[in-house]
Amino acid sequence: MRSLAVSLVIALSLLLSGCSLLPDQADETSGWSANKLYAEAKDAMSDGAFDKAIKYFEKLESRYPYGRYAQQAQIEAAYAYYKQGEVESAIAACDRFIRLHPNHPNVDYVYYLKGLVNFNEDLGMLGHISNQDLTERDPKAAKESFDAFRDMVTRFPDSKYTPDATARMKYLINALASHQVHVANYYMKRGAYVAAVNRAQNSIKTYPDAPANEAALLIMVKAYDAMNMKDLRDDAERVMRKNFPDSEYYKKGFGRTVPWWQLW
Repeated sequence: MRSLAVSLVIALSLLLSGCSLLPDQADETSGWSANKLYAEAKDAMSDGAFDKAIKYFEKLESRYPYGRYAQQAQIEAAYAYYKQGEVESAIAACDRFIRLHPNHPNVDYVYYLKGLVNFNEDLGMLGHISNQDLTERDPKAAKESFDAFRDMVTRFPDSKYTPDATARMKYLINALASHQVHVANYYMKRGAYVAAVNRAQNSIKTYPDAPANEAALLIMVKAYDAMNMKDLRDDAERVMRKNFPDSEYYKKGFGRTVPWWQLW
């Protein structure tokens, strides 16, 4: 009986190992060249079938890791992840490419793409201002997007992607300042005036050129007014009038109690 059991085990092992040597009949790409894999992946991208494109790009890199298409497949896969909405995979693919190919002629694009992934992940920080309490949003994506764009602009100031990255950085600075102002307003609505002032001041110090600081100064004026700190209140208003002489807030009045983003 023991001999029979051993024989069955050996026969089963041979059968399984033999099966593993057979071509994968379920894989339609079996036997495809690197050129065909790349062409099919690009066609899938054109058709918007990003999940299919990702599969082909990954197979290409796996089967032909040292071929001329491998590095381009890594870049294309990162973009496909981005278009597919797979943020973490897109960022990981960008980081991997930057780590493996820091001197690649297209590495500036990969830095730009990394910034773009996080930028679009947090897009709407200002765009959906009327529908969402931004104090509940995590500004992590905006910060990471800014860092990626800053790295790109610093490393590749002459890149064709630099002007757009610079414009997006300006947007992100105001978005991050706006987040601070929203938190300050959150404290204002709850009567935590000291905390509101601290948040508004943090926005002004950290993002001195952000347009959102107009609202930060308004919060400081209202918070000091609520605490009966007339001198500080007047100082804040003086700074606001100097930096934003045409502010619409002057016409609408400082005494209104509605949230600042509803003033217009």
